[in-house]
Amino acid sequence: MSPLAAQPTRRVAVLGGARVPFARSDGPYATASNQEMLTAALNGLVERHGLQEPGAVGEFVAGAVLKHSRDFNLARETVLGSALDPCTPAYDIQQACGTGLQAVIAAANKIALGQTESAIAGGADTASDAPLGVNDRLRRILLEARRAKSTGGRLKALAKIRPGHLVPDIPRNAEPRTGLSMGEHAAVTARAWAISREEQDALAATSHQRLAAAYERGLFQDLVVPFRGLARDQNLRPGSTVEKLAALKPVFGLDAPGPTMTAGNSTPLTDGAATVLLASEEWAEARGVEPLAYLTAYETAAVDFVGGDVAGGEDGLLMAPAYAVPRMLERAGLGIGDFDLVEIHEAFASQVLATLAAWEKRGLEPVDRARLNVAGSSLATGHPFAATGARIVATLATLLAEREGPGRGLISVCAAGGQGVTAILERT
Repeated sequence: MSPLAAQPTRRVAVLGGARVPFARSDGPYATASNQEMLTAALNGLVERHGLQEPGAVGEFVAGAVLKHSRDFNLARETVLGSALDPCTPAYDIQQACGTGLQAVIAAANKIALGQTESAIAGGADTASDAPLGVNDRLRRILLEARRAKSTGGRLKALAKIRPGHLVPDIPRNAEPRTGLSMGEHAAVTARAWAISREEQDALAATSHQRLAAAYERGLFQDLVVPFRGLARDQNLRPGSTVEKLAALKPVFGLDAPGPTMTAGNSTPLTDGAATVLLASEEWAEARGVEPLAYLTAYETAAVDFVGGDVAGGEDGLLMAPAYAVPRMLERAGLGIGDFDLVEIHEAFASQVLATLAAWEKRGLEPVDRARLNVAGSSLATGHPFAATGARIVATLATLLAEREGPGRGLISVCAAGGQGVTAILERT
């Protein structure tokens, strides 16, 4: 056979996951770096699955959205500081809020193609320790001084420094192309799809209640690793109700009548890390590990959130999954009714509801709300950008395994830049 001929792909098994409890920014993890959190999550996975021996895992792929210069080789440095074999190759990946799921996909592709037998994927983010950049005007002066050929030239350049140049560049939660924050973009979409405040608050309250119930029944016993005094997600409010959420004031979309988005139906800035163990069936069988589920399909999409149909709601910043999921389902020959569980990343309650409406507009049947985010999601757990995809994959695989029979789950993650990452997990 020609080396260029197509090779049959293998099934990719999801074997387990580990994450640290997610914390609200400037809280318990305020001084924890991306590497420290990711190392804690990775060590939890290594310990629980006995992966300490040489060559146990083929590679580690992970990323972060908010990265310091010291994080330039985050995945590899995390391996070197962990209990995993230091000879394990590692590399970084980044696609905003889709980072964790894209890391899973990247690792899965190598396993499917037979290039490795096992891999760990994940992500971490700290909103508390966000990088502060040197003021750009100061940076240009310092570079000018460095290029000077004489001491006098350097002093002349440095003499240009003014007090205002010492003010650092603060990271902004805004899209470079529009200047609008993600919340403001979501508010535009909420208005376009006529998403009500009551619907949003109901979805948010349900997320908290379901996450609390999941903790109480032990769903996360093998998924969450205690870290810095936390054993559960700090953002979780077990007593959350529609009535309590209704008392909160809107914080997004205040430039138009009837704003509906509050801090309660939006995800908070969050710190955390998550990892997932993936492998071929042969690797899992050799180690006596029962797969939780199999990753069988994935799809990415992007929308023109600058010049597209933004006002009409079709191409809002967080609406790419409205395109990715129908394409993926058509390719897989499946419909919404074929899924026992549906996991939609809850960046905002309004975004989840707009995505559901858009799927229906594109011909998909309505999602049974009893199957949607059955163990809660980002509104309750919080959302450390690069960690969310790995959290969802591990949680959904565990939920499918808990059913003790065949099942299928859908994953939908929206991301900054008008992108979306989606996937299908199956248990046979």
